[in-house]
Amino acid sequence: MNDQDVLNRIDELVQEEERLLHAHEGDGLSSEDHARMEELKVQLDKAWDYLRQRRALRQYGEDPDEASMRDGGTVEDYGDVKDYEG
Repeated sequence: MNDQDVLNRIDELVQEEERLLHAHEGDGLSSEDHARMEELKVQLDKAWDYLRQRRALRQYGEDPDEASMRDGGTVEDYGDVKDYEG
């Protein structure tokens, strides 16, 4: 998957997220739609992480195709800031 493919996938996910939100304005999301929103969030995080990996590899003269799609648990943990106990 090249950078443009990743960007296209990100755009598709964002559009689906927006459709879900607008379809339920004022009513709130059903449990199924809420679960789908959570899945979209994870998929977006994974796609952005993959794109950042590709760009970093390219920046340092490495092959961007060496980037790998990480699992949802890994990319979701990036937002958790741990206290430094040095």
